[in-house]
Amino acid sequence: MRLLVLGGTHFLGRHVVGAALERGHEVATFTRGVSGAPPEGARALCGDRDDPAALPAALDGWRPELVVDTSCQTRAAADNAAAVLGGVAGYAFVSSLNAYRDWPPGPIGPEDAQPTWGTDDDDYGPNKAHAERVLAEAVGPAFLTARAGLVVGPHDPVYRLGWWLDRISRGGRIVVPAEGLDQPISLVDARDLAVWLVGMAERGQGGAVNAKGPVGSTTYGGLLDVCRDVTGGDAEWVPVPEDDLVATGVQEWVHLPLWLRHEEARTAWDVDTTRARELGLTTRPLEATVADTWAWMQTSERPPLPTHRPAPGLPVELEERLLAGR
Repeated sequence: MRLLVLGGTHFLGRHVVGAALERGHEVATFTRGVSGAPPEGARALCGDRDDPAALPAALDGWRPELVVDTSCQTRAAADNAAAVLGGVAGYAFVSSLNAYRDWPPGPIGPEDAQPTWGTDDDDYGPNKAHAERVLAEAVGPAFLTARAGLVVGPHDPVYRLGWWLDRISRGGRIVVPAEGLDQPISLVDARDLAVWLVGMAERGQGGAVNAKGPVGSTTYGGLLDVCRDVTGGDAEWVPVPEDDLVATGVQEWVHLPLWLRHEEARTAWDVDTTRARELGLTTRPLEATVADTWAWMQTSERPPLPTHRPAPGLPVELEERLLAGR
């Protein structure tokens, strides 16, 4: 079938293209054309999603039957896609848990029991919720909204897991959050999510799904231990109390990637993924994801960080201050 990937040259979109090609689809990607070419075998269409004339011009009569949308960031992008792609047989849209009005901190139960944002704020979560509404109205029952959680794996430009791998590979004493090591977290490999998204579009599956790894599949400390095993480093964890981290200026999620303070982490990771499992979203072993990500990091040029995102990782001066005397 003719399958259009909105996105397709970066992280998740790149894996979606690969999955769709493997399943025999005729694949085209629609991007701004500034982040490189899609995987070989896909047709590259270029244009700015925020321009209402761009997508029709790029398609130029080529009519997709299926869509996987990995790149919608603005209300205009959603409105423009809805105006053109309403008649497709399956549309899998990558939304975010941020579309929920009460997350974080959560917890998040079954999808139909949780309110999403309904405001006009030009912010990430409200924009995703707006996109869900307008695209669902245009596409109808064949519209699936995948509210993604933490996605990791090869080609990840956000560099959260990547920073930990790089830092742990250098070895030595490493600051870790004392209260955070037992914190349950969950991740989904972009490749598993990509295969599932293509399958949902093929089926014309509709509805909302919390598309993330199962709750409690590992802990923060368990993830760091896997990173140490994979990189072969001699890293030594130096647990630092949360109050000391905060007092020293350590920013959760940014300076210590994936770390949330205890009060927020207690509920933020608690997301019901029952429907995702029922619809066949599987998650490969964490060890495989980490090992493949590390292997990719050794052999590939690192993609640039997405714009408007702070560089993750603990600044050297903060690390030295926290390690002093411990």
